[in-house]
Amino acid sequence: MSLTSDQMELREADIRAHYPAAAAMLDGVDHTPRIAKPGEPAAAPERSPGIGSRRRFRSTTPGLVTRSTARPEGVHLLERIAAADDGDIITSPSQAVVMTALRRALAIALALGDSFADATPLAELKRANLAGSLPAARKTEFSELLASEALIALHVFGNALAYLLSPHTGEVAVEVGEAQEVLTDNGQLALHGALWELDQMFARHAADDARLLATASAYAEQLMEKSALRAQSAPHLGPFTGAAWRVEADDLTIRGFTPASKARSTTLTMTFKQPNEVVGNHIAKYQAMKLAKMLMAYDFDRKLNPFAELGGFIFTFMGDGKPGTGKTTLIQMMAGLIDGYCRNAGYPFRYQNLSTENIDSYQGKSGQNAKAFINTIIDPSVIGFGTIDDIDQLAGKRGDRQSSAGQLEITAVLMESFAGANTVVRGNCTFGMFSNYPENVDDALRQRAGARFLVDGPQTREDYIDILHLLMGKNHAIPLGDHDAYAAQEIKRAVAASFEAHARPHEEGLLNVFDRVQAQIGELDTIAKMGTYLKAIQQADDRFTGRAIKNITDAVKVRAMDFELPDEWMEEPDLFLFKPYDEKKAMIAELRVPITAEMVIQEINRYADSEFRYADKSDEAAIEALVREFGRQEAAKKRYLEGKE
Repeated sequence: MSLTSDQMELREADIRAHYPAAAAMLDGVDHTPRIAKPGEPAAAPERSPGIGSRRRFRSTTPGLVTRSTARPEGVHLLERIAAADDGDIITSPSQAVVMTALRRALAIALALGDSFADATPLAELKRANLAGSLPAARKTEFSELLASEALIALHVFGNALAYLLSPHTGEVAVEVGEAQEVLTDNGQLALHGALWELDQMFARHAADDARLLATASAYAEQLMEKSALRAQSAPHLGPFTGAAWRVEADDLTIRGFTPASKARSTTLTMTFKQPNEVVGNHIAKYQAMKLAKMLMAYDFDRKLNPFAELGGFIFTFMGDGKPGTGKTTLIQMMAGLIDGYCRNAGYPFRYQNLSTENIDSYQGKSGQNAKAFINTIIDPSVIGFGTIDDIDQLAGKRGDRQSSAGQLEITAVLMESFAGANTVVRGNCTFGMFSNYPENVDDALRQRAGARFLVDGPQTREDYIDILHLLMGKNHAIPLGDHDAYAAQEIKRAVAASFEAHARPHEEGLLNVFDRVQAQIGELDTIAKMGTYLKAIQQADDRFTGRAIKNITDAVKVRAMDFELPDEWMEEPDLFLFKPYDEKKAMIAELRVPITAEMVIQEINRYADSEFRYADKSDEAAIEALVREFGRQEAAKKRYLEGKE
């Protein structure tokens, strides 16, 4: 794949120039641990009868007693790796993979450290320091740049190692704990510390080849996480975080402190549904079908989707409805459409669902699981679709005593990922949150859902005939009767009727606000009148904030893109998918329709209806809970008094 506009090439010659240094590190380095504690050494044998092994000398000199007296330890990773297979003298394929990946990752880290030094004053300051002419005024800057170089070297080493090992890791998992020996003196010493700690991990966990691979991969992940956290407050990192480096030979792209991953598809085993098998849910089905095609407009070279640039791309959406109305069927339909489009175009596709299995009793692990889920889907080298089914059970509501620590961790991660300061919407993925009880979802998290899909299932007589006809199958001779099968499911006609139904609100509380405002100022046909209506909604429900207005305007922009990309464009990729980014953008822009006042009012009512619906349900549920509690207290008091008589 060719370089994109935001990428720089990390030349193969520069990487291979560091092979000798990387091999020397793996062969053996001396390192004195500063932060991490070494594993318990084996008991030293007695040197002669009656003379045991002595404890290490401990200084009693004031000021020296707090200094570490740990001795440098020889780290021989190649020997350690070779010993992982019960001492077999022949290196196994897995051992060779780990050795090669370690050398390659070290060389990439060293090469990128050189690139960082050349892009900053660090290279000049290093030369001045070697010559003994470093100005005193620049010593602080020199120290800060060395610390930044160390963090870059550690993260790139872990990133490259995890990436190179990812095709070889199996189902064996190893818990290595937190990376501790994270040193920031300079890049070279930082890598020595990492190799020392990895050697300790191998000694504790790598009993066989499978655990050797799992240990190396797990430590690489921990090293990335720790160095990325330290880098949040480190200065001078702009030249590294503001660009991307491409290692062509490995198909590896390094983007700051973001973990890289292979552009591989996941194998979906779900039962896909065709659009005609989704009865009712007209607006939700229509928007899901449009969104599936929108994702396919993503440009892998530009790392951007024209819909994300022009407006109208749905990054997050929430589907809510009663049990049995078709949320799972909607997921199966959308995933099936995207999977089929990606197979036809040869694009990698990933689907993943965040489930209750990701809630862990170990502190911090639930948040890590949620972050891993997010990173898997937002990978810019794939088309991604992530779902969070029954989100009310997964993400805790802040202030709710029933929410566990793990649920609150997931809430925090989702809120930061969906609309945080570092959220970048490239248009290659979308996240769907689904719930039977959206009123139990945290208000701030729910408002991060840019679009609302009301999954209300079959509604009309025709809908119920269609769903009965569909589910009965063909193994019967019962006549259909006076009915045109699936005519009511014609998507364009059904969607037009559904949108028109939102010309007036559905929820009683919102309808009162709408009628009052319209009686005061007349038809809502100007921006000023619509703004007055929005303010009146906010006065009725103070949770209707600026984020709600953004979600409404995003939905209006989606309506401006109220067209489906032609099926031929998906079936024959050369017609659209494989065209240059600017040409795709121009083709989409030509299909846009003008925004009307009717569209804006309909989207205001759709969004506000959902918020009023959630608020009413939430308040009613809270009232019912209090009534039950008061009833129990009254019964307990009565039983208590009867027992005293």
